[in-house]
Amino acid sequence: MSVLYILIPVSIALAAGFVLVCLAAIRGGQFDDLESPRWRVLFDEKVQGRKQK
Repeated sequence: MSVLYILIPVSIALAAGFVLVCLAAIRGGQFDDLESPRWRVLFDEKVQGRKQK
């Protein structure tokens, strides 16, 4: 029973840490563009200094 006095604060602190990391990612613009990365794979980018065939 005494282990609960340790595990409950640790789990609350861990959950608060995950929330803070998620909020930092949202504010940093991590989730702004969800569409273009999946399409960017399909198109070739021009490489500077090389001729493409």
